[in-house]
Amino acid sequence: MTDNPAEVGRHVLPEPEESLVRSAAASVSIPRTWMKMPAEPGDVESWLSPGWVVAWEETGHLMAVDLTATSPRTPEGYVVDVEYLNDVVYVRVLDEAGQSAAQGQAAIIGDAAVVDRVRTAETHRRRGLGGFVMRTLADQALVRGADTGVLGATNAGRALYETLGWKKHSTIAECIYRP
Repeated sequence: MTDNPAEVGRHVLPEPEESLVRSAAASVSIPRTWMKMPAEPGDVESWLSPGWVVAWEETGHLMAVDLTATSPRTPEGYVVDVEYLNDVVYVRVLDEAGQSAAQGQAAIIGDAAVVDRVRTAETHRRRGLGGFVMRTLADQALVRGADTGVLGATNAGRALYETLGWKKHSTIAECIYRP
């Protein structure tokens, strides 16, 4: 399950292998289920079963970085809240009214931190909050033994992540079940 109303579930495939794509697609019967994998969308489109479509507008970028500690300072006028639930670290930046200004999370899996759901509220953009969230997640992941960061980026996010040293390793093909 995800917290996106347009997405009821998600299959994330480790590689674009035809049998994996066909098997995952065949296992789905609920509309708005997504499937994502490191591949060019056109390369996997013919493997999709009826009802599945490539979400061309959602195609993203698989990125990674060697994590480094930066000890980021909370931007003036904001408060940072860091929470842990099992192996996931959640970072929220709150404005003076206590409203969410930016957020992100990272699942720590062995020596990797899988970053997800990094967002900055429209009214708080262009203030360095996205970079602050990313650096805070990196520092927290390092403390828990991760040394590599991995994420799937949108086109807009890719620009931020590249300024922080992240490198693109592959395109991410995104498909959705819309029978």
